[in-house]
Amino acid sequence: MKATRFEFRFRFLIHGLLYLVSFVMPWNKWLHLDTVRTWQWLASLLSRAGVLGFSSATLLVLVVGICFALAAALLRTWGSAYLGHGVVHDSAMHGDRVVAAGPYRYMRNPLYLGTFLHTCSLALLTMPSGALFMLVTIGLLQVRLIGAEESFLTQQLGDAYREYCMRVPRLVPALRPRTEASGVRPEWGWATLSEIYIWGVAISYGALGWMYNAVLILQGVLVSLGVSMVVRSLLQRPKKTA
Repeated sequence: MKATRFEFRFRFLIHGLLYLVSFVMPWNKWLHLDTVRTWQWLASLLSRAGVLGFSSATLLVLVVGICFALAAALLRTWGSAYLGHGVVHDSAMHGDRVVAAGPYRYMRNPLYLGTFLHTCSLALLTMPSGALFMLVTIGLLQVRLIGAEESFLTQQLGDAYREYCMRVPRLVPALRPRTEASGVRPEWGWATLSEIYIWGVAISYGALGWMYNAVLILQGVLVSLGVSMVVRSLLQRPKKTA
């Protein structure tokens, strides 16, 4: 199950559209499925099951959301630092070498795992049916993109990449490095700037979540998106030559 070239080229736009539909939930206007957000729904489930009081359950779900958002930011920044922000955000696939450094010694697709963890944090802010739609569609998209990239890299790099795949798991991180480190030097500054949106979501969760208002967090998400678009346009601006 591989993504098409169109899907890979416009993957960021497709992600954005799926997130938007998940929050707008056009089906809810006719079916009236949801009245509370997933955050509240999960807290009420824990409360009704007698596991925790509602206040404690709400706090627990918030902490889980913060952990998802922070883990996504750390993982994507770690991966971007070693892969390079230009490669991460390019519309075309790159296959000139096997990157066996940083997180790529523990798993083959840290960026996609980071994106799905980010999706889990956003899912808590929408309604349950929207959260289900988000997790399923984004999850399937990640699988398709991984399939396309790994097929491309196998064709480009041949036995070197096949051996790498045999050693390093696809998505579930190994506890120890599965391959020798290559000589790739991380670019932490560029990586952090290129993942400014993901960091903005994590900061929004941590700073605004304690007000227990999902709308405030979503406003922080939108601000982070706007800032990231400005930063990305600056990163992609061609350098002037003398």
